[in-house]
Amino acid sequence: MPDFQHLLLFMAAGWLLNLTPGPDVLYIVTNSLRSGARAGIVAGLGITAGCFVHIFGAAVGVGALLATSATAFTVLKWIGAAYLLWVGVKILFSRGAQKSTDLMAIAAAEPQRPLKAIFIGGFWTNVLNPKVAIFFLAFVPQFIAPDASNPAVAFALLGVLFNLNAIPINTGWALMAAWMAKREAVQRGMHWLDRAAGVMFIGFGIKLAMSDNPSAN
Repeated sequence: MPDFQHLLLFMAAGWLLNLTPGPDVLYIVTNSLRSGARAGIVAGLGITAGCFVHIFGAAVGVGALLATSATAFTVLKWIGAAYLLWVGVKILFSRGAQKSTDLMAIAAAEPQRPLKAIFIGGFWTNVLNPKVAIFFLAFVPQFIAPDASNPAVAFALLGVLFNLNAIPINTGWALMAAWMAKREAVQRGMHWLDRAAGVMFIGFGIKLAMSDNPSAN
């Protein structure tokens, strides 16, 4: 596990990621706009459950990769670095989040669903997105100590922390969307949030590209 300073950085990066609008956030927001804050919170919990599938699946793969040759690590490193740089550039030069009126139009196009269906929908929205698994493979290993005795366990623990760390943010998205459904305009800060997240992901991509092989085999 990383030291306290790097753990705080890990958590801050997780908050920024979950604050940045994407498919999961859109799912939470649209359900909250359509059916209220409780539906949005349930949508977020479904996404959290789906994310655990990626975490433990990736933990097994990362443990094996970090325990093998330098070539395997190098391949993972460059794929991960390229992905993080791509995400950062895409966010940095994006046009920002959708307007609240656009989101409400999306929400109004669908009828209300029971909470169970919303939870299951959130689960599959996350599980069926391969970019989530790629992100964990690219991001989490940067915070695993080079001398970790069991990289797979360290990866799983950090992944669980990342996922639980996202619950307050997802809940906040749901509550904000429910409030926005009545007041209709609250997106001014999203432009700068997107830029900050983009710069951070570019930095992580560069850091990963310059990192050494944690496996000395």
